[in-house]
Amino acid sequence: MRVIVQDAPFDFGAEAGAFSGAQHGQGAVVTFAGIVRDTEAADLKAMEIEHYPGMTEKALATIAEEARARWSLGDVLVIHRHGRLAPGETIMMVATAAPHRADAFAAAEFLMDYLKSRAPFWKREITARGADWVAAREEDEAALSRW
Repeated sequence: MRVIVQDAPFDFGAEAGAFSGAQHGQGAVVTFAGIVRDTEAADLKAMEIEHYPGMTEKALATIAEEARARWSLGDVLVIHRHGRLAPGETIMMVATAAPHRADAFAAAEFLMDYLKSRAPFWKREITARGADWVAAREEDEAALSRW
């Protein structure tokens, strides 16, 4: 299991390939990449993501361990960036490996829902109109409530 919080960009294809290639004996690998999307007004200049080093990694490791306890997983990878990101940049990645696809998919969705609504990151959108902190969205909370 690896949990990485970094400011530097990462190569999703290389990370997915390395993760998948290391999963001997597993029957399924699920990967997901989150991308910084533009605002509805199409005026996003940047997304700034803050976190508290140490606390963030511990929280992500705890939720990854919870996923491993809930589903039959062989491995888990979570990468999340912080700092200033432009629209279109990869912000995060989740990868899960399991003997069967149902566990790999369920665990990946669980991790993504957690990262979207509960992970200790603070996001601020920088637009032509100024800077605003990103508030929690009802649909993200609803997605997390199913777990």
